[in-house]
Amino acid sequence: MTAATGTTVLKTALATYAHTKGLKDGSVTAPGIRLEHIEVSPIVGAFRRMVRTLEFDVSEMAITTYLTAKAHGKAFTALPVFVMRQFHHAPIVYNVKSGVKSPKDLEGKKVGVRAYTVTTGVWARGILATEYGVDLDKVTWVVVDEEHVQEYQKPANVMERPGANLGEMLAKGELAAAIGAGQIDSPDVKPLIPNPREAEAAWYRKTGIYPVNHTVVVKDSLLQADATLAPRLFAAFKEAKAIFLKQLGSAAQLSGDAQVLAQRRSIVGDDPLPNGVARNRKALEAVIQFALDQKILPRKVDPEEMFARNTLGLE
Repeated sequence: MTAATGTTVLKTALATYAHTKGLKDGSVTAPGIRLEHIEVSPIVGAFRRMVRTLEFDVSEMAITTYLTAKAHGKAFTALPVFVMRQFHHAPIVYNVKSGVKSPKDLEGKKVGVRAYTVTTGVWARGILATEYGVDLDKVTWVVVDEEHVQEYQKPANVMERPGANLGEMLAKGELAAAIGAGQIDSPDVKPLIPNPREAEAAWYRKTGIYPVNHTVVVKDSLLQADATLAPRLFAAFKEAKAIFLKQLGSAAQLSGDAQVLAQRRSIVGDDPLPNGVARNRKALEAVIQFALDQKILPRKVDPEEMFARNTLGLE
């Protein structure tokens, strides 16, 4: 949509992070573009709306929601901008009374996750399979929410419990373990991987994989109408991040999410939010492979296929 001034107004759904704050408050702009921010909290609520109705021009989106959406022909394409990143050993918890002593013991058991294609679930299952030898097909995955991409058909070993509470089911012993269940107030619920933060750092040193959680997508109709749009948006995200990186290097008071990223620099290096395909190839190849192995993607894709072509060389 274009304002009378010749400025393109883009309806945008984006969480307020320390590294997107400049875009949200208007202190960072892109030439000829005005972002009209629609507040969606938590931001995960925007993913479903974008996938199902193309409600936004620009939207944050979980990486596996995006991969699933592209596999089903949804009309948007990502920029190689990764606004949220996490490691995924810590979100895997288990009930100590379940008979589970190690990750391999999850085979034959029920393990909860919000939805099968949820990004933390894909990363965590991939780690369980590749690092701990878990046969994911021998686990019953219990999901409590619908998939963002309605057309996606879940594997046979996925059981639906719509609206159930993962934490309650785990504390009661109805589940042996869960991924991404949040805070659970039960003495019976413990991390499945001991010292998960140390395990995450060791895994990164071993593999070089720094997981991507959220990217940013733009409607294909807009990208096709203006070949300069994707690089201009990429540059704006880069500028907003640069302001944040300067704050990390100073003694400025940091918000909670910024403090987490500041601490993570001891593992991943000075830039805890690297953008661009080249700097993220290992992570992108890993999430594609995990999604393929877990019957989320019908075929292997190259990282270059995921992003607007005129952003592939940008960092």
